[in-house]
Amino acid sequence: MSSNQAFRALADPTRREILDLLRQGEMTAGALAEKFDMSKPSMSHHFAVLRDADLITSRRDGQQIWYALNTTVVQDILAWAMQLMEDGKKNGGKR
Repeated sequence: MSSNQAFRALADPTRREILDLLRQGEMTAGALAEKFDMSKPSMSHHFAVLRDADLITSRRDGQQIWYALNTTVVQDILAWAMQLMEDGKKNGGKR
């Protein structure tokens, strides 16, 4: 995963909402899609972007696809962002 992919994934409010829903636990693609008013191909695109950024994992169980947060990567991104903020404070906001 590159940080650019992660930022691209996080830039979209729908994808942030998907991640927020997955904080509660693993969900099927259908259950997630029910929360949004958009086409199946659009939802599939959002899932693909999140998977490509390694922010979510997926597994197939028969006809169902289950999605879950990739907590390791999410934690890494949060730690990185927190470090950037700390570095910014130490440098008075200067780079």
